[in-house]
Amino acid sequence: MIALIQRVTRASVTVAGETIAAIDSGVLALVAAEPEDTPARAERLAERVLAYRIFADQAGRMNLGATTAGKAVLAVPQFTLAADTRRGNRPGFSTACAPDRAAGLFDDFVAALNARHTPIECGRFGADMQVELVNDGPVTFWLTA
Repeated sequence: MIALIQRVTRASVTVAGETIAAIDSGVLALVAAEPEDTPARAERLAERVLAYRIFADQAGRMNLGATTAGKAVLAVPQFTLAADTRRGNRPGFSTACAPDRAAGLFDDFVAALNARHTPIECGRFGADMQVELVNDGPVTFWLTA
């Protein structure tokens, strides 16, 4: 699985004009599943997202993960992260997990987050979402599991 994580001062997800999820300071995690992914990989990715040290400690160094820093996480499914962009000017999606299986893996990822940390908010799988964020830093990392 893939997560593009961003340290944010705020982030939200809107579907059909309604805000369905929002956080203040925390982590926005855009998440995609690939065909070889498993529930164990979803759990491992959740652990990495929560523990990845992107928040400042008292010395100002990026030394704290979301759990240690007490920060919120907003998880958003985004299959386009799994696109094949090696050739041409149009992405291919044969490298992304099939939607029905990917939905289950995203649910596994969110369940693993919820089992380890609060608050957790999430976008809606398969929905046309508008994601709004203020990237803090900017700090952005690509994680895999």
